Amino acid sequence: MITIETLKKLKESEDKVEFKKGEGGNISYDGGSKPKPSDRRRCILGYITALCNEGGGYLVIGMTDNYPHEVVGTQQNLGSIGELESKVYTDTGIRPKIYELYEGSKRVLVIEVPCRPAGKVFKFEDVALMRVGEELKPMSDEVYLKIVQEQEPDFSQQICEGLTISDLDDKATLLLKEKYSIKQNNPQFKLLPNEQILSDLDLLKKGKLTNAALILLAKKETLQERLPQAKVMLEYRNSESQIPFDNRIEFVEPFFILIDELWKTINLRNGSFPIQDGAYIFNIPYFNEEVIRESINNAISHRDYKRTSEIVIKQFPHRLDVINAGGFPAGVTLDNLIKIPSTPRNRLLADILQKTGIVERSGQGVDKIYYNTLSEGKAEPDYSKSDNFQVNLKLSAIIEDRAFALFIDSIQKELPESERLSVLEIVTLNKIKNGIQKSELDLEQINQLLQKKLIEKRGKTNAIFYILSKDYYDFTDEKAKYYSLQEIDDDQVLGTILQFLRKEEKAKMKDFVGLFENKLSRKQVRFRVDKLVSNKILEQEGEGSGSTYKLSQEYIKEIQVISEALNIGMKEMNKKRNKSIEMAKERPKKSR
Repeated sequence: MITIETLKKLKESEDKVEFKKGEGGNISYDGGSKPKPSDRRRCILGYITALCNEGGGYLVIGMTDNYPHEVVGTQQNLGSIGELESKVYTDTGIRPKIYELYEGSKRVLVIEVPCRPAGKVFKFEDVALMRVGEELKPMSDEVYLKIVQEQEPDFSQQICEGLTISDLDDKATLLLKEKYSIKQNNPQFKLLPNEQILSDLDLLKKGKLTNAALILLAKKETLQERLPQAKVMLEYRNSESQIPFDNRIEFVEPFFILIDELWKTINLRNGSFPIQDGAYIFNIPYFNEEVIRESINNAISHRDYKRTSEIVIKQFPHRLDVINAGGFPAGVTLDNLIKIPSTPRNRLLADILQKTGIVERSGQGVDKIYYNTLSEGKAEPDYSKSDNFQVNLKLSAIIEDRAFALFIDSIQKELPESERLSVLEIVTLNKIKNGIQKSELDLEQINQLLQKKLIEKRGKTNAIFYILSKDYYDFTDEKAKYYSLQEIDDDQVLGTILQFLRKEEKAKMKDFVGLFENKLSRKQVRFRVDKLVSNKILEQEGEGSGSTYKLSQEYIKEIQVISEALNIGMKEMNKKRNKSIEMAKERPKKSR
């Protein structure tokens, strides 16, 4: 955290800092109602956006902009710093650090803005901003193009000036030799001099050691001095709602020592769930060793070491979070996470992990995390809290579907190793189990699973859906459901629900499930009900288990309009019919 004395000596342009008095009133958060765009930009969001684009810096409120800067104090966001921090992140995607400093009774608000990721430009009101003197101007085409064409440099490949072989840990170096010789089936490798080994692996270049050598092999005290953000913090909490930790352990060892020590510490609080199918019993651990190791390997090889925050692992009894600085590597998003070949941010470091057998293939870690987690019947790994500045992985220990774990286990045991299910096939099976609609499924994976007879197609042309094969239902407590999963379309579902709601007016999800017992699974019912809510046919009140559903006013009005139109039509038809009857009665009279 910066100090007021340091701030007083900073210069706005050279040191990437913006000073605002703020003593006469608060600085506008988003420009308010000012008509001119140039005036609206001179607000908190405008300055944060520009500073982030410049590589990070400070927005300081409560100090003069004349050098040397004097403290005048401010009431800006007094008592609402956390709210401001959260709002900035929501509105811009930028994660600032906001804190207060004091000189006597005078308060200064400091907004510490992080550097943008390589190739990323941030905008305010759809305009990329940069500071030009006292103004915030639209970014020039030249600067914009230069940024979007940036390539992330490989930090691990860069030379660590002053690092010597004597700074390396003997035990870590020995582990490197052993793991490499086993993986490469080369026992003689262990006998080579350290200098030659380091050179062969590109950890030593022209007599100078790289940052990869520092991270993987350096002594604890050297690592702490030269790259303190390389440490890993393990925090344990007894409850997921708990804010302060019960225990915190700092790991500053070189990677080849750290990874084993870290897993052993996590495993001390590990448990397991017994899974039984007839006489066959096996245990599924809360935290799968391969999943945890791969998660940590990914964090270490993909993180941005230019950012000063360390890797944080939060362990709870039934959940584990891994958080590392730096967003996903270029080209990787939440949508393509397990489909796109990964490009490690630290290529040299990742290559060493592959050559020593720590990982099988560069970029394969996420595949393993998904593969093992879903195969154990647990919730899908959750990366949804990740952004441009950090990757946040949440792993649940809870087995949500025992039957799915047994189903996958039985399939894999029957197939030869070369034909076992891929991670994408398991992900697709999990989606089908959870009632994901056809349009969101990968057609190639669907066809493969149909050929393997692991899923079945149901429904008619306009309402096709898929279910898991009979083998899955044989592992559930509701085996009969498979045989009575009727080909029921959305119109039938709507008709049944409308009929029920005309009588009862309101219903809970359990009521709808009861309507389709032995016809649709709970997840299939929920999917259809959610669809009716999104189409504004049903209206949801409340959340979670307390939710109730009723016909929406919009839909009721629509039905009334249709009904009135039908009634008018019926009246006209009746008039014509009555007239025809009268005319028919008149005909005999005239003939007489």
